[in-house]
Amino acid sequence: VQLQASGGGLVQAGGSLRLSCTASRRVFSNNGMGWFRQAPEKEREFVAGISWRGGSTTYADSVKGRFSVSRDNAKDMVFLQMNSLKPEDTAVYYCVTGSWCVVAGLEGPDNWGKGTQVTVSS
Repeated sequence: VQLQASGGGLVQAGGSLRLSCTASRRVFSNNGMGWFRQAPEKEREFVAGISWRGGSTTYADSVKGRFSVSRDNAKDMVFLQMNSLKPEDTAVYYCVTGSWCVVAGLEGPDNWGKGTQVTVSS
């Protein structure tokens, strides 16, 4: 399973970033997609998830109202729009794929793929 997250960078608090994740059609099709993150010296945590057709989304309480997950099934891509960023959002962000339980953060994924660094300065 190859998952590649991109779009990270350095941004000031209050700013925005849009992360993207690509996956092979075999991986993307009929699977939910989700985002997790890992801050320095902290455990990896769930951020957001979206169902295969995009009809269902779920978010961690810490990002509700600020982050938005979406997907483009024609392009095999999933996105995480992050607004009103805070220094505590600083982390490496990973995209994952799998069942709803996986992409909703209820179970661990089989693969993590390559993450992208997001750094929010105060």
